[in-house]
Amino acid sequence: MSIIYFKPLDRFDFSSTTLDIGNPITWSRSHFLKHLFKRIFALDSTRFKEFYNHHLHYYLENIDEGQEQTYFKSLFEIVDRQLKVLNGRDVYAENHVTTQRQLAHLENFMSLLISLDKWNIHKSFGSVVAKQESDIHELQRQIETLKLELKNATELETTQFINIPKGGFLSFVDLVIQMEEIKLPSGKQLVFAEFQIVWVKMICKYFREDNREIDFNRVRRYFPKDRRNPGTRSSSIPADQHLFEIKSIIRK
Repeated sequence: MSIIYFKPLDRFDFSSTTLDIGNPITWSRSHFLKHLFKRIFALDSTRFKEFYNHHLHYYLENIDEGQEQTYFKSLFEIVDRQLKVLNGRDVYAENHVTTQRQLAHLENFMSLLISLDKWNIHKSFGSVVAKQESDIHELQRQIETLKLELKNATELETTQFINIPKGGFLSFVDLVIQMEEIKLPSGKQLVFAEFQIVWVKMICKYFREDNREIDFNRVRRYFPKDRRNPGTRSSSIPADQHLFEIKSIIRK
C-alpha cells in the first residue's frame, strides 16, 4: 500500500495520542506497513473511526481527484492481508498470545470498515465472507443452545395456582412460618431457606388469594431477614389469625 493514503508522523512529534504513522526521529518508508499496524494495534477500539477519518481527510486534501472509495479499498485490502498472515501463524509459537490479541484487535477494526463500506467492496473478499458465515453459524448454535436452556428452565412453570380463600392469607403465612420452626428427630430443620426472600417469592409466584395476585411487599413484611431482630418494617401474625398449630406426633 502506498504511503500517500496516510499522514506521516511529523519529525520530533512525541505525542502519545497521535494518529499519524511513523517514528518521531527517523524511519524508513520501506517499513511503512510495520508502522501502520503498530499504530493500529496501539489504538483503543473507540478511536478506530477517528483514525479512519483522520487519514481519509489527509488523503483527500493532498491527492488531486482522490476518492474515498479508492482509499477505503486500499486500506481494506491491507487489513485483509494482515488478518490472513495472523491467522496463518503457528499456534504453538512463543508469540501466540500476542498474535491472538492482535488478531482480535484487527478483527474489530475490520468490523468497523465493513460498517463503512458503502460500495460493498468487502463482499469480494472470500476471507471476510467466510468469517461472516462462521459468525452466523456460531450465533445459530448459540440460539439453539439458549432455546434448549429456556425449555428446560420453563418445564416446571405452570399457569395454574394454589388459591387461598379470602381472609385466609395470614393464617396460611402463619403455617409457613411454623414450618420453619419444625425440627426432625435428627435435630435438623424440616425446611430451611438461607434467605427469607425465597419464601416471599414462592408464595407470590405459586399462590393466589381469592384468585388474585398477592402483593410482594405485603408478603415480605412477614419474612424479615432476621426473625430475632425483625426491625420496624416487619409485622407479626395477629393473634386472631393464628388458627392452626403444627405439632409433632408423640409416638409410644
